[in-house]
Amino acid sequence: MKIVCIGGGPAGLYFALLMKKADPAHDITVIERNRPYDTFGWGVVFSDQTLGNLRAADEPTATAILDAFNHWDDIEVNIRGHKIRSGGHGFCGIGRKRLLNILQARCEELGVELVFETEVASDEEFPDADLIIASDGLNSRIRQKYAAVYQPDIDVRRCRFVWLGTHKLFEAFTFAFEETEWGWFQAHAYRFDADTSTFIVETPEEVWLKAGLDQMTKEESIAFCEQLFAKYLDGHALMSNAAHLRGSAQWIKFPRVICKTWVHHNGRAPVVLMGDAAHTAHFSIGSGTKLAFEDAIELARCMERQRGDLNAALREYEAVRSVEVLKIQNAARNSTEWFENVRRYVDLPPQQFAYSLLTRSQRISHENLRLRDRGYVERYEDWWAERSGAQRRPGARPIPPMFTPYQVRGTRLKNRVVVSPMAQYSATDGIPGDFHLVHLGARAMGGAGLVFAEMTCVSPDARITPGCPGLWNDLQRDAWKRIVDFVHTHTDAKIGMQLGHAGAKGSTNAPWDGDGADRPLPAGNWPLLSASAVPYLDDGPVPRPMTRQDMDRVKADFVAAARRAAEAGFDWLELHCAHGYLLSAFISPLTNRRTDEYGGSLENRLRYPLEVFRAIRAVWPEHLPMSVRVSAHDWVEGGITPDDAVEIARAFKAAGADMIDCSSGQVSAHQKPVYGRMYQTPFADRIRNEAGIPTIAVGAISEADHVNSIIAAGRADLCAIARPHLANPAWTLMEAAKIGYFDLDWPKQYRSGKTQLERNLEREKAAAAQTAGLSALQQANLALGV
Repeated sequence: MKIVCIGGGPAGLYFALLMKKADPAHDITVIERNRPYDTFGWGVVFSDQTLGNLRAADEPTATAILDAFNHWDDIEVNIRGHKIRSGGHGFCGIGRKRLLNILQARCEELGVELVFETEVASDEEFPDADLIIASDGLNSRIRQKYAAVYQPDIDVRRCRFVWLGTHKLFEAFTFAFEETEWGWFQAHAYRFDADTSTFIVETPEEVWLKAGLDQMTKEESIAFCEQLFAKYLDGHALMSNAAHLRGSAQWIKFPRVICKTWVHHNGRAPVVLMGDAAHTAHFSIGSGTKLAFEDAIELARCMERQRGDLNAALREYEAVRSVEVLKIQNAARNSTEWFENVRRYVDLPPQQFAYSLLTRSQRISHENLRLRDRGYVERYEDWWAERSGAQRRPGARPIPPMFTPYQVRGTRLKNRVVVSPMAQYSATDGIPGDFHLVHLGARAMGGAGLVFAEMTCVSPDARITPGCPGLWNDLQRDAWKRIVDFVHTHTDAKIGMQLGHAGAKGSTNAPWDGDGADRPLPAGNWPLLSASAVPYLDDGPVPRPMTRQDMDRVKADFVAAARRAAEAGFDWLELHCAHGYLLSAFISPLTNRRTDEYGGSLENRLRYPLEVFRAIRAVWPEHLPMSVRVSAHDWVEGGITPDDAVEIARAFKAAGADMIDCSSGQVSAHQKPVYGRMYQTPFADRIRNEAGIPTIAVGAISEADHVNSIIAAGRADLCAIARPHLANPAWTLMEAAKIGYFDLDWPKQYRSGKTQLERNLEREKAAAAQTAGLSALQQANLALGV
């Protein structure tokens, strides 16, 4: 097979040597535009597990790379005069030039032809090739030529960064954050050989412009960075090896590249994207070199597995690698956004700032950190517990963040777990019955700190379905009081009431009845109200736009329901302003088309929901908290955005809200959410740390590790768990046992089950560890799937 690799970076070189090693009869050429020893950039970083992949693929290359590597385990975070270290991370650094030289030498040893100082304008220059690898880098000409096939999506990020070097040797992967009169700058620094470290300086573009760096020469900007980070450099200079760049051109913005397809069948040789030509992941989470190596390894494996069926091998390569790369890119997006928004986090306590940095990608979690550095995590847990007003018992292990108490006004929650409001559609005439007593009572006994009733409607025409509960009369109040009294008598949980009005989404079936959820009742429908005459479904019933008289009546209904909730003894009240229901319909421009003072600007669209909030806050007991559930993202172009959500939160905070419950979507049937683990947590994070109001995180939070990571990092103050609580009312108790936290009270009736469960889980863990024989770092990497 005749193979041409366009581009002599790590992807092209490594694939070439792997294929030549697999079959010396292959005719393989690598063509590079630069000279053999030219490189731009300094050191690259791998994690320990990447080295195992390299060793399995080609032992001589791996040995040469290992001999040139510098290894370290620690990450050091420097912020506001504080230095925080965490160990067990397992990084390796090597000079980019040295790495390329090793790959070049191995290619020559195996018989790969290397051609330098040659530009390739088109794949058509190689009519006799059987396979062409387009490994021509970030600015790939081949990708650009066939853009209609590859369909690249290039997102240029908002920070500027410069890639420098220094002879100051950093013994840990070092992050340094410095404030200037223009804003915050950060440095990423690590040693990669015997006398040199990489030193990357990064800042948002608006800060870069305010500092005048766009007007500086290269020498002036390097001097600026030397002065700014002088205390970390110990008198050493910063250096640039990008001789081809002048002035501000060496400060670049990171382009995130995603391609819909990586293989082009053009009637000649297939043209396959590899490395940066196919994808990029921000340098803050790992190196593009790692991804390039893994691309090369996977394609070589696919070629071997498919034994001569090139098209099958290429299909498998694209299918396997596109999924793996997407996982890395999702984590890299989280990391990128963290560094783009450092200003959001710098006012956190330094300990929490560092923890937030370490867990920024959501791939490294609380328990994963514990595997890497138990001492660091336990010290952090003790610090967190102390500031939360809790202390561990003598001889007990530190208290995980999710099990620390939380105080809001006069209500103290025993822990940070919330049973989310979940519609059950099982009331009769709005009256909650035995089902609700068992349902909510069981979950209150299951260990959560706060249990929410489902959205409870303020009038008969406020219901979603005929089975929705209400608080529009005293019979309903008394039925709720029975449930509240049970919770208070038999558990130490608190119970909350969520009040809402269905608006345009009312008068529908329960999900298991008729045509299913969101479809109108076959008979007995009631008139619908909303902000505007906009149906939820395109073919659904059209609501009547509310008049001022309607607004006054509905507001009075909310006030009366809030009074009854207080009389029933609820500990917490939440106003539902999300998911396309009535108050949400006023907030979103997708559903609010009004031309009066309640439509138009966000300030106007918030006017009525704020009126309702203030009215119920006035009658709700002063010593009890109130939260507001919002849709922080409509997931539809032209709808509410996370930027809007911050302003919405600020408005409710000013009106007296204690907390924002951060959901998203369900405002429009045309929504296109981006689902994933903890996918809505970034909304809670941003609102909490920009609007300055406590938040509840919701959405795909399914295990204790998620909750601990979210709470400890300051991304939210509480976590609401929905579906897992449907599957297991004692989810909180079970999760505590799973992570080995046994210092948790169970209902006295169930304590014998607690000890047996804990013994069984401990035996299972011990057996698994003995069978695996893995180090802590190996276990940590295994937990990440690497």
